[in-house]
Amino acid sequence: MKNLSSYIEQTNLKPIFTDADVYQLVEDAAKYKFHGICLPPFWVKKAKREISGRDIALVTVIGFPLGYNMTETKMEEAKIALNDGADELDMVMNISAFKAGMPWVKIEMAKLANLAHQNDALLKVIIETAYLSDDEIVKACLVCRDAGVDFVKTSTGFAAHGAKLEHIKLMRETLPITVGIKASGGIKDYKTAMKLIEAGADRIGTSSGVSIVNEATIPNP
Repeated sequence: MKNLSSYIEQTNLKPIFTDADVYQLVEDAAKYKFHGICLPPFWVKKAKREISGRDIALVTVIGFPLGYNMTETKMEEAKIALNDGADELDMVMNISAFKAGMPWVKIEMAKLANLAHQNDALLKVIIETAYLSDDEIVKACLVCRDAGVDFVKTSTGFAAHGAKLEHIKLMRETLPITVGIKASGGIKDYKTAMKLIEAGADRIGTSSGVSIVNEATIPNP
């Protein structure tokens, strides 16, 4: 298995996020060698300057946190984020349209995936597992697969619950190995992070990356 730090996207999407948080995210990612940082779209351009060539993936969110924006809105938001320097886009699936059984959900994902790939970026789709049954999780994963997305992500962190072990296992059983899984939402300790990785998660989105990595270095008594 890869080093734990390389799985982590250190995240801060709080409403009261400020420029000081940009500095903290970048410095923590550099110090602990996290895969990347995830922050609000407004701060992408500043974060790109702060990263300044360091090997830190810059991740932001699209259609966040509810996902039922118009596709045109998501596309424009994504274009701006990519132009500002984002390497990866975490887009919230249109759960409303998905629940209504509309085929537009896949079309929207494909449009965003194509835009991301044209800009050498990755698209992750947040399916918000807290709102889905197991059958719906499987269906959403298959839609993501068919639309050409790079990762399926569990949660925004704003729903009733985040990543669950059984959901990660179900997603890994459903998705081809070419589609990654990002576990996010409520991941606050080393034990939980490791269980999710062992179940099939390729990335861990968390605001607790520093404490998780520090916990991993504490020797067993």
